[in-house]
Amino acid sequence: MGFLLAAVIVAAAAFAFLNGFRDVSSAVALSVRTRALTPTLAVLLAGLFNCLGALLSAFLVAAFASRLFTVPPGRTGLILLLAGLLGACLWGVHQWWRGYPSSSTHALISGLVGASLGAALLGRPPLQGINATLLTLVVLPLLVSPVIAFVLGFLAVYPTSWAFRNTAPGQVFRRTRQAQSVAGAAVAFGHGLQDGQRTTAVVLFALLAAGVGTAGATPAWVPVFTAVALTAGTLAGGWRISYTLGHRLVRVDPMRGFVAQIVAAALLFVGAIGLALPLSTTHTVTSAIAGAGRNQRFSVANGRVLGRIVWMWVATPFACAFLGALFFLALSPLA
Repeated sequence: MGFLLAAVIVAAAAFAFLNGFRDVSSAVALSVRTRALTPTLAVLLAGLFNCLGALLSAFLVAAFASRLFTVPPGRTGLILLLAGLLGACLWGVHQWWRGYPSSSTHALISGLVGASLGAALLGRPPLQGINATLLTLVVLPLLVSPVIAFVLGFLAVYPTSWAFRNTAPGQVFRRTRQAQSVAGAAVAFGHGLQDGQRTTAVVLFALLAAGVGTAGATPAWVPVFTAVALTAGTLAGGWRISYTLGHRLVRVDPMRGFVAQIVAAALLFVGAIGLALPLSTTHTVTSAIAGAGRNQRFSVANGRVLGRIVWMWVATPFACAFLGALFFLALSPLA
C-alpha cells in the first residue's frame, strides 16, 4: 500500500511538471513572439504567477473535487489513479514532441476513464461517477470552451481597435507590448488556479484511498507540493509548443496578442472562481489567439496547423482512455 501511494504521488509530480512544461507556452508564446518580453523574463514571470495561482487553488479544490468521482479504497483505487496519471503523462510527452498544444485536464480525466473501464473488465470496482465527469469535464468543455474563446477573441479586437483609433500605430504597439507583460502574468496565474486543482485533487484522492487522509481536509503540504512541481516544469519551458502558437498557428501584432491573452485569462478566472468549472488553458489560449488573429485585414492564420491541433484535441480523450485502460491491465496484478 505504501509503495503504491508513493508511486501515485511521484506520478502526480511528473504530471504537474509536464503540465507546467507544456503549458508555459500559453503564457509566454505571444509575449515572446511580439518582443514584449525576453524569453528568460517571460518564463520567470510565468513561473512566479503559476506558483501563486497553484497555491491559491487550494481554496478552490474542495468545490472542484466534489464534481469529480469517488475512488474505491485500497490498492485498486491507487492503481486506478496511477494508471490514469501514467496515460496522461505519456500522451503529454507525445504531444510536446509533436509540438501540438493539448489539454492536460482532458488527458487526465480520460486516462482515469480508461482505467475505470479496465477495472470493470476485470471485475474490480471502478471509479464511481466517472461517466458524469467525462461528460461535464471533457466532452462539453471540448465542444464549447474553444468556440467561446474564439468568438470572444475575434469580437474583442473591435473595442480595442476603437480605443486606439486616434493613436499612432507605433504608440499602439508600444503600449500593448507593455500591457502584454500583465496579460501574460494573468494567463499564468489563471493556469495555476485551474491546473493546480487537478494535481492537488489527485493527491487527496490517493491519500483517501490509502486510508491516511480525511475527506474535506487538505494538508498544507499538498498545494505546496503541487505548486513546486508545476513551477519547476514552467521554468524548464516547452519551446516546441511556444513556436507552434507564436509562429506556426498565426502571426498577430502586439494589440491582438494582448487581446487574446486578456480574453483567455478572463475565461480561466471565471471558470476557476465563478463556476468551479475546469477549463483547459491550452484550448482557451489557442482558440483566443486564433480568433484575434482571424480579425485582421489580411488573415495570416495557418488553417492546416489549426486543423491538426483541433484533430489532436479530439483524439486526446480516446488515446488517453486507451492508455489508461492499458496501464491498469498491466498494473492490476499489484492489487
